[in-house]
Amino acid sequence: MKPTTNLRTLLFLAGALIALPLATVSCSSEDETPEWRWPDPEPDPDPDPDPDPATEKPRYIWVDAAANFPDFANSRENIVRDLKLAKDAGFSDIVVDVRPTTGDVLFRTDKCQQVAWLGAWLPGGYTKIERTADWDYLEAFLEEGHKLGLKIHAAFNTFTGGNTTALGNEGVVFRDSEKAKWATQLNLEGGITSIMNTSQAAKFFNPLLPEVQTYICDLLRDLAANYPDLDGIILDRGRFDGYTSDFSDYTRKKFEAYIGQSVENFPADILPAGTKSGIPSPTPKHLLKWLEFRVKVIHDFMTKARSTVKAVNPDLLFGVYVGGWYASYYDVGVNWASPTYDTSAHFPKWATPEYKNYGYADQMDHMLIGAYANPGAVYGTGEWTMQGFCSQAKSKIGTACKRVAGGPDVGNWDSDDKFTQAQENEAIRRSVAACYDACDGYFLFDMIHLKKADQWSYVKAGISEVLNR
Repeated sequence: MKPTTNLRTLLFLAGALIALPLATVSCSSEDETPEWRWPDPEPDPDPDPDPDPATEKPRYIWVDAAANFPDFANSRENIVRDLKLAKDAGFSDIVVDVRPTTGDVLFRTDKCQQVAWLGAWLPGGYTKIERTADWDYLEAFLEEGHKLGLKIHAAFNTFTGGNTTALGNEGVVFRDSEKAKWATQLNLEGGITSIMNTSQAAKFFNPLLPEVQTYICDLLRDLAANYPDLDGIILDRGRFDGYTSDFSDYTRKKFEAYIGQSVENFPADILPAGTKSGIPSPTPKHLLKWLEFRVKVIHDFMTKARSTVKAVNPDLLFGVYVGGWYASYYDVGVNWASPTYDTSAHFPKWATPEYKNYGYADQMDHMLIGAYANPGAVYGTGEWTMQGFCSQAKSKIGTACKRVAGGPDVGNWDSDDKFTQAQENEAIRRSVAACYDACDGYFLFDMIHLKKADQWSYVKAGISEVLNR
């Protein structure tokens, strides 16, 4: 992924060259504060023609496993404490991460090892947090959350099988040599290379491999079956690793079968080696069909995953988290729009007429949109504003998915430290209405950020405003 497109990944890159702390707090003096004022709200570009003020839309908060592990790994009391804070702030839905990027799990299954430790930022630096408790992590959230009237959804990192940080390697790809063969092959400047032989933190599988899809669906089946009270499942990282993924022999052969011809100059006729973003000029002869092929792979997997979950529990909500930057999301092989949205009409530079056939929004019961703009871009109509991310997502999804909620990453949104703490606090409050009104609900990443900077009161004020107007 391009470093400007998904700042959520910074939580998992502690061992890489670029890593940010979990909360960004401005340390500028008053004299150094840049001139800045809040822009006026933009009108909703696609207002509800018949809004019902009595209807409360959901308000989701994400609970990242690694970032929150110091508090939650071994303390049910801390889980209770913070669920009460979330409830008091006005959140209705908790999204608890139960399969972090290591690929190990925090739910009952015999298909995979339980999480033994995760790395998290503490005042003394990046630290290994071991789990010594023997109580069921997900069950604790379910029992305590439901007592409070909260809905509990399980977040599931889909196509990752291991993680490398400064603390070491962890995950199934490091323990099982056969599963290490599933690792994606990247089209790098130095040649096609297994991700296992790179410094990239999250070790992705090749999503196209039948063995990978079966393994992931087996885990999802256990998750649905073993927790009948679970309200929903939300897939994260249900995508290719990035633009350079996957260029294995297996994927090449499947692509050639898809287009009905051989790729004579591989991979250059698809994507020049080392290209990480954008459409090269001139456009390689097979690139657009390649992009189409990749979204079909992910679309077909999502259909399979949904069927797997629904066969166990038809009432369980099935959905995904995706980044709102649709205009460049082709680089990870995902078309999260409705299949009726004609992508090629809006993005002819990279989308074929068939690209739209593999929009998967109609497979989803709920979708979380990362509206990850900076604190000064709350309102607007375009991408890279919070309101614009949400309204554009709704325009692309339409009625294909009935519940689309978007919102900010409130900890990694000011990497250049341009905004004061007061401005960030106000951005949190304003983000609620901007996103809540532009789509079907509100979504905030991540609970750890509210805790680190003690910002509960600001999101509480924003939620109160939309519920009591």
